[in-house]
Amino acid sequence: MAFIFLLPARAACQGMPVYDNTNFISLVKSLVESAKQTSQLIKSVKFLKDAKESIEKVSNVVRQLKAVQEIADNNQRLIQIMQNDLQDILNSPYIKPEEVARVTESFEGIVQNSLDTMDFIDEVLSSDYLKMSDAERAEVLKMKEQESNEMVSNITIRTKRYRDIISFRKMQDKVNNRETEY
Repeated sequence: MAFIFLLPARAACQGMPVYDNTNFISLVKSLVESAKQTSQLIKSVKFLKDAKESIEKVSNVVRQLKAVQEIADNNQRLIQIMQNDLQDILNSPYIKPEEVARVTESFEGIVQNSLDTMDFIDEVLSSDYLKMSDAERAEVLKMKEQESNEMVSNITIRTKRYRDIISFRKMQDKVNNRETEY
């Protein structure tokens, strides 16, 4: 009986460890599948990055074309004003001979600025122009478009001012030369 009391209450037996190979194989398969998915994600990110760059390039080209078109439209308006309105102003009997030179000089300055702008645009678009990127080139063209809009606004204001002067002098002439006896 004493012998039974001396034996430990819980007898632990150690034997051969058992490994479950199916869990290990499924873990390896999961890792391989994750690696494939990660590789696909990296390829997708690279594709999207390239697509974004292409879209930005196209967007910059479109902005450049819009700016150039707006500048061309402004120059066309300038030509129409020069052909129609300026000729009417200069031929008016209410513009004094000494004013003809000032009117001509003011319009000539605007036309020269317009020609310089067109030369600059031609230079920017036809060469690397100091190795500009498309975005920088679009920005420069946008500034030139703004200058062109200001030029059209300026010439429109000047034309209106000269027309107002002619109208005022015409009215003044009618008042001064009216018949006094009815």
